[in-house]
Amino acid sequence: MRDQVAALRDEGVEVELISFPLGKKAYLPAVRKIRSRLADEDFDLVHAHYGLAGWCASLAGASPLVVTFHGTDVRHPTVGALSRLLTRRADLVSVASMALFRREGGRPGLPRPDGHSAVLPCGADLSRFSPRTRRESRRRLGLAPGGRYLFFPAATFRPEKRFDRARELAELTGAELLSGGGIAADRMPDWINASNAVLITSDNEGFGLVAVEALACDVPVLSTPVGVAPALLREIDGCLSEPFAAARWAEVAGRHLDDPDPRVDGRARAEWLSARRMGRRVIRAYQDVLAERPRSRELV
Repeated sequence: MRDQVAALRDEGVEVELISFPLGKKAYLPAVRKIRSRLADEDFDLVHAHYGLAGWCASLAGASPLVVTFHGTDVRHPTVGALSRLLTRRADLVSVASMALFRREGGRPGLPRPDGHSAVLPCGADLSRFSPRTRRESRRRLGLAPGGRYLFFPAATFRPEKRFDRARELAELTGAELLSGGGIAADRMPDWINASNAVLITSDNEGFGLVAVEALACDVPVLSTPVGVAPALLREIDGCLSEPFAAARWAEVAGRHLDDPDPRVDGRARAEWLSARRMGRRVIRAYQDVLAERPRSRELV
């Protein structure tokens, strides 16, 4: 989300960022904080990220209001119901990928309001994510130069991410499994470039940003058909977007593990979803909202 804010500012949009801590005790103070800022300054538009933040903005009187839903806020058994209710109050309902308008992993998606919906992912910062020498990335991380590494770029305790599948694949292929969760943003490019392949084994994904980041590094991605993966990985030799089947995935992963420096032709595809390009898409959505509810001549 911060990459999107940076992209908007680069395009000349004035953005004031309001954030607040996690936890249910933070929501009421957040409503007060947003209401106070709205009273102090005349904003053209308010854009909330995640469903509960959208509720805070709506209850604070934000109008016009754009809400981008990212995944957990749609698939969560409790928060998902609140997010679906919020779609009736927002001027524009946006999602990180079309997958969030559909049922996925046994969880319902969002209703899609006619004429008031958009797909607005944040995109990847391609200035950070690019191919790096695999040996150097491994050296910086303290990994063996000739190691066989698969990277599971998520918190292992989140059940929907299906760490069990990644672990099974590593055991079948004799690979060492590296796991994410808590990795600093500036270190993530090294973790991706150090790996023979990146694994996305999830039951559902709101978008799947790490797949874009891996492609930007020309690193192979094996993913279940969730989020943006089916379109993103289509026809890229060495990548996979299929339901998890251990033997099939082991066949593809094994080829990358046997290659000392496996790469795919992915960066051009990642450009489709760069933060800069997605920022421009967001600005067009803002302009459409403001055209229906004009408040000023310029988007500032």
